[in-house]
Amino acid sequence: QVQLVESGGDLVQPGGSLRLSCAASISSFRIYTMHWFRQAPGKQREFIAQITSGGNTAYADSVKGRFTISRDNAKNTVYLQMNSLKPEDTAAYYCHAIAPGYEYWGQGTQVTVSS
Repeated sequence: QVQLVESGGDLVQPGGSLRLSCAASISSFRIYTMHWFRQAPGKQREFIAQITSGGNTAYADSVKGRFTISRDNAKNTVYLQMNSLKPEDTAAYYCHAIAPGYEYWGQGTQVTVSS
């Protein structure tokens, strides 16, 4: 059974950092494009970051320069390093995997930025 399991969410002060992880039990993980999305209460789920099978990355303007997505294909894991966190970054963060004919979501991990 395919699973994406996020971890690393926590309560952090403004200006702080967190690293989220998403462990994927997917065969041929390396061919998947991986995404991070987030959803704040009362808001739609929004795209945050992407990393392709070739390692190319893309970011939402709201996090560009503060967040970094990376992957370790040997560990079937994708990461999201979040720096200079702001209260508006508070949300549930979701991992997403996609390849031709396949798409999976994780269950989410909560990030709260508050003093």
